Parts: sequence; structure tokens; C-alpha cells
Amino acid sequence: MILVTGASGQLSSAIVESLKAANVPVTRATRSPVVGGSDRLVDFDDPGTLDFAGIDTLVLVSAGYAEDDVVIARHERVVAAAERDGVQHLIYTSVATEGDHLGFALAHRWTERRIQGSEMRWTILRNGIYAELLGALMAPDGGIITAPLGHGGIAAVAREDLAEAAAVVAGNPDAHAGQVYDLVGSRAVTAEEIARHEDLRYQPESFEARRKTLNTSGLLPFQPSMLLSIYSSAANGFLATTGNDLEGLLARPLTDPVQVAGAMLQQH
Repeated sequence: MILVTGASGQLSSAIVESLKAANVPVTRATRSPVVGGSDRLVDFDDPGTLDFAGIDTLVLVSAGYAEDDVVIARHERVVAAAERDGVQHLIYTSVATEGDHLGFALAHRWTERRIQGSEMRWTILRNGIYAELLGALMAPDGGIITAPLGHGGIAAVAREDLAEAAAVVAGNPDAHAGQVYDLVGSRAVTAEEIARHEDLRYQPESFEARRKTLNTSGLLPFQPSMLLSIYSSAANGFLATTGNDLEGLLARPLTDPVQVAGAMLQQH
């Protein structure tokens, strides 16, 4: 049996739907299971709910943004429970290889190391920056995009493509055992390119100006720095490296990240 964690999240939900579309049996793990449904109660903060008995393949979608110690503790509990309950293969959705400068990378790399040191078979999916997130970060003000993303490329990818790739691996895990896939775009796109596509102007502001905005936007204390790390990494060319792993898993061209990011811009 395949179990996908965090089923209420967008990536997890898309993975489940991709597996179902391929007629692969799958169970959703969520903190709020539907009454009378087949969901399994799994709360990373409640060890009593971490029961993976009968699960052959566990797709561990990251526990979400929080301080490093919180995320690491959650992931440790899940991996330890998976080992205890005899899970055969653990698939983990991590962050792209070039994402080490991102403010949320450390917990991902710790989790990768923990999983690779376990007795389970494993596959690491190093997901690139979502094109949807890129579009959200570029939200315009009065027809002008001021997000400080610089002028270099970003190898962004559509969330649905990443979900389909995870489903491909989960559907045949033995074929992907011991692999670390760098699931980034096959081409790098720029903020200017996306702005032109949406007939908007791109005038990036300074990091200091953006931090002031983030600090007064009601975010959690750790979130402004995490978001600034995306802007800084992109502006300084650390998210531009492309790859072919994602296309290889999907056996088709990737969804155009410019169109995906542009669709997000239209919502603002």
C-alpha cells in the first residue's frame, strides 16, 4: 500500500490524484481525515498517530515551513515510525540541489541524510522552485512588479509536474531505489520574461525595501527571512541550473513555467 502524507496540501493532493489517474491504489494521510472515508490520521506532532503498519511505500511530503528544529523533529518522528513499522520504501520531497542557500534548505538536507542512513529503501525528489510560487512572489502593484528577483534565470517547475513525477516513482519504487533526482526545469526563465508575458513592467526593488514590506505583512517571525532567501538566491544566480531528470521521469515536455507563473500573477 502507498501512503501520501500531508494530503490537505496542494502538492500532496496532486500526488494522490496522479496516482489515482494511473489506477494505482493509494491512501491519504492527513491531520483531519474525512469521517467515513479511507484517509488515515497522521499528525507529525502527535507520535500516537504515527502508525504505518501495512504501508509498503511512504511518500513523505515535507512537514511544511517552520523553524528548523520543529521540522527536523517532525521528520525524525516520521522516519523512526516508518522504520519501526516495516515500511519498505520511503520517498521524500526535498529541495533542489542548487537550493542550499535557501532559508529552509537545512531541514531538508538533514532529512535526506536521516533517510539515507536508515535500513529502508529510499528515493529523494529534490523539487525545484514552484512556478506557482514564483508567480505569487511577483505579485504586481499598479502594473509594476517590484519583486527583487534580479535579471538571471530561475529553473522553475509546475507543481503538477512534480506531483506526477512523485506518482511515477511511487508507482514503481523499486526502479528508483537509491536515486536522488534533481527535479528542476529544463530551461531557466526570468522575472522580466514573465512580466513581458503578462504585459507588466519589471522594476526590482532592493532587498531592504522588500524586507520592510515582509516584516509588516503579518507573517510568522521566521518567514520573511525564508522569502528573502528565495529572492536573494534567484537574484544572485543560484536557482538557474537546469536539468533533465524531471522530463525523464515524465517522458514528456514540461509544462511552461512562464504560463503557470503568469496565471498566478493574474490572480493579484
